[in-house]
Amino acid sequence: MFSDETELIQRIAVALIRRKERMGVAESCTGGLIGAACTSLPGSSQWFERGVVSYSDQSKTEFLGVPPALIALHGSVSEVVAGHMARGLLAHAPLDWALACTGIAGPSGGSDGKPVGTVWLAIAHEGKLLRCWCEHFGGDRQAVRLATVRAGLAALADAVEDRES
Repeated sequence: MFSDETELIQRIAVALIRRKERMGVAESCTGGLIGAACTSLPGSSQWFERGVVSYSDQSKTEFLGVPPALIALHGSVSEVVAGHMARGLLAHAPLDWALACTGIAGPSGGSDGKPVGTVWLAIAHEGKLLRCWCEHFGGDRQAVRLATVRAGLAALADAVEDRES
């Protein structure tokens, strides 16, 4: 299931181990798939600290500190919520890196402004939001979820390696 992501995960692992850093994930639409992909690599406990599946709005608030007013104003699938999820995970855990995602995997739940396949991702490092971006993936629910895993891991691999240079 995660064979396409193995190279990305190995890149992340090498960079984090070299720097003695740890990462975690805050996942909504992927339901833990990013954490599962990371922990599929033997020895991942050296660099992977934890994952939070914050599927409901309440869990985003309780576990990650996303203000309910922001969710009400922008929706749970938004730039501001993804950014708060990543920074919130860093604030609540002994991590150096956080990858967060929130989106609409389908087949229902989309709207004209946020169609099915809309996903917001965010990367935070040392308390700062480094990147927050939106993707629009096609396909069925599983395709959207797997594309989110790949996009998140690819961006994190690049970010972690960029910090090394």
